[in-house]
This record gives sequence, C-alpha cells and structure tokens, in this order.
Amino acid sequence: MGLEGKFKRFVSQDHPREACGIFAVYGHEEAAKLTYFGLYALQHRGQESAGIVTSDGGNVMEHKSMGLVPDIFKEEILAKMKGHLALGHVRYSTTGSSLLVNAQPFRVQHLGNMLAIAHNGNLVNARMIRDALESEGHLFQTTTDSEVVLHLAARAMKKGLEEAMCETMSQVKGAYSMVIMTQDTLVAMRDPQGFRPLSLGCLNSSTYVVTSETCALDLVEAEFIRDIEPGEILIINEKGLRSIRPEEAVRKAHCIFELIYFARPDSTVFGQNVYLFRKKQGELLAEEFKVDADLVMPFPDSGNYAAIGYAQASGIPLEMGVIRNHYVGRTFIQPSQSMRDFSVKVKLNPVKDLLKERRIVIIEDSIIRGTTARTRIKTLQKIGAKEVYLLVSCPPHRFPCYYGIDFSSRGELIAPLKTVEEIREFIGLDGLGYLSIDNLVKATHIPRSDLCFACFDGNYPVPIDESFHKFCLEK
Repeated sequence: MGLEGKFKRFVSQDHPREACGIFAVYGHEEAAKLTYFGLYALQHRGQESAGIVTSDGGNVMEHKSMGLVPDIFKEEILAKMKGHLALGHVRYSTTGSSLLVNAQPFRVQHLGNMLAIAHNGNLVNARMIRDALESEGHLFQTTTDSEVVLHLAARAMKKGLEEAMCETMSQVKGAYSMVIMTQDTLVAMRDPQGFRPLSLGCLNSSTYVVTSETCALDLVEAEFIRDIEPGEILIINEKGLRSIRPEEAVRKAHCIFELIYFARPDSTVFGQNVYLFRKKQGELLAEEFKVDADLVMPFPDSGNYAAIGYAQASGIPLEMGVIRNHYVGRTFIQPSQSMRDFSVKVKLNPVKDLLKERRIVIIEDSIIRGTTARTRIKTLQKIGAKEVYLLVSCPPHRFPCYYGIDFSSRGELIAPLKTVEEIREFIGLDGLGYLSIDNLVKATHIPRSDLCFACFDGNYPVPIDESFHKFCLEK
C-alpha cells in the first residue's frame, strides 16, 4: 500500500469500525422481504457487503454482493427468493479482506445437506482449527473465520444436527453470535461469554425472528421475546423452539462498546436501552468534569446522546454546532494527498456564527487515533472558537480488541503512546477528560464482572492465540 493509501485508511478510522449484523426468519411466506427490512435496520453494523439465503424446505436461493442493502436487493430479486426461511447478513470485515468471496451468508453443500452461516464476532483460534482441517484435506473458499464453523459442523452432521452444533461450539473460542441455516431449520448460537448481542422475536405463533439488535424487530413489527443466552444453542424448526446449553456457565463478558458506540440508540442491548445508557454517560461526565463554558455540542452522530445528558446535568445549553452531511457514502471520491483534510471536513461543517468567540464543550464517544479529532478542533479554532474542551464518554483505549472490533494492534491507538495531557496537546485542546471505568459501569446497570473492558485494561476474558490477527487466514 502506498503512502496515500495508508493515509486514507488512517484518517477514515478514527472511530472503531462496525461489527456485523445478522437477521433471520423462520415461518413467514415473505421471509426474504422481511430479512431485507431487518438488514436495512442493521446497516449501521456493516456497509461492505450484504447477502440473503432463502429456503422453502427444499429449494435454496442466494443473493449477495458488495455494497449497501438497498443497492444490492431490488424488488425483482426479492420476489424470486421464495421460501419461509431466510438468513441475512451485513458485513464489516474484522477477519479477512473486504471481498465478495468473503461476503456472508456463506453457504456449502455436504453429503446432500445445505449449511449456511451468518456470523458476528471473531474466533480467536480460527487459524489453529483451519490448519488442522487443511491437514485433513479440507478445502477452504474464503479467508473468514466463519467458514471454519461450517467445516466443523459439516464434519459432525452424521451425528445429527444437535450433536453437530454442540461439538462445533466446544471447539471454537472467542466471540460469536451466529445463525446457521439448513434447508428446514435455523440454529442460533452465542458464545459462552456473550460478547455480542443476539435476540429472539416473533411475529405470530409460528414466525420467529433472530437479530443482532432489537431495532430490527421494531421495523418488521415483531415482538421481542428474549435474548439468546450466552452459551445457548437455539434450534427453530417445524417442531417449534428447542434450547440446548452444552457449555458450562462461565463469566459473562458483554462488549461494553456495543453500548458505547455500535448499537443503534433505539435498540435494547444486554438488557439496557442504548439511548438512556448514553444519556447517563453524559450525566456522569458532568459530575466528573465541571467546565465553565457557553455551550455543549456533539460531533454528530456519535456524541449526540451523551451530549444531551451532559447539557441537562450541567445546565450548559446544548447546541448542534456542527452540521453533518448525510449524503456522504462509501463511494465518495477520495481527495488527493494535497487535500488530505478534505475527507474529514466534508462530513461535518461548523456553524461559524454560533461558535465564534464561544467557550465550547464537545462530547465524543471515543478517541481511537486522534487524527480526525485534531483536524476538527483546528477547524473550530480557525473560525474563532475562544476555548475548546473535549470530554469522552468512556476511558482511554489502550489495548487492541480481538473479539470483533477493527483495531487489532496497539500501534493503531493513541492512548498507549501518549498521556492524557500529551493527547490534549496533540489534538490542540484547552482541556480533555475521559469518563472513569467506575462511572461507565454505573451507567450500564450491569455487574462489572459481566462486562468486557479488555480495550481499556488489557484483561482478555478469552485467551488469544498468538497467531490471530485480522488477516491471519490469508497466506
């Protein structure tokens, strides 16, 4: 990758990149269309590719491509995808490159059985399992960890579906919320730690929906039943629901960043309403950091809800001091090296007359590399902002994530390299503060022992295979 390519990647990833999204339907005559709308609601979790597999109990159809859900699925395509079962996926690549061959759902045929998978998370022992399978003669078509699961499941299918799923779960380690589909059955599985969310809903007594977030249930007017439990295998077929828990209970490790950043604010994740959680973060920031300022503002949209909480708790007026251009998509033409700041500024533009000569408190949800924040602060100072303070609604990110967030090396993070004071100077702020872990836990109403804080404290709930990294399956 040349210098310009490296730079583009750097400036475009100053926030954590999305996880993936899953949506599956059992028992509806328009399963494909329901899945389309479900994926539409989950588009924020991945914009690289999307796909749907359907089945009527015998015939199987598949359509997937690179790009966004409404660009990939047209009315005529969905009309051809017959069946009462459907499995859909939107992807952001956290293992394997962003290529069509890696788009999900991934589907195979084995001894007359069809298996398809949609997966959210990272398997930290994928390289080890794949090496063992390849030594036995298994052939792999992708560079994703998800394909490893299908090989394990297919190999064990002669023991029956339930036993195959239990045997597969016993071998994979890491973060996985996934749905496996056969020609007549859906199987939802969640890792024993419960890193990523996965929920069950229903439209009626015979139609069930499995989704990464509850906002997708709302869109298709399905009723939330419950979360798939950590370590649970839920089988959905003509006999109804059957739940299996083959793994012994272990410490839960819900990803705190699902609440901080990934999930839509209208979702309920790990039993918590995301909007109210983020608003509480802002209220607790106001307790920790009292700033003499004229206005509070977010960088939309990530800091919006914490900014509301901070403004209400502090009594400082909330303003939308920068305006987001909602029409900048992934196909936007990248600027040249001489226009390097343009790719940041094109998305947000400050309201100059509002901010000039004002003391400003900006609320953000995270600082990963600091480069985008630095450019934005310089813009505010150029238009005449008197003082600029930045408060972050989580602690500093000091360690890489191996469970499904795309910053997997410590060198990509600013906090391990600089003190808070040095970060303040690098960005060019008058003041910088981070929410403490204690107050972050307080905002969740979840026991601290049930949350994963590895990106803050380096305590990884599942041991990491030393060979694991995003492109570990590409050789």
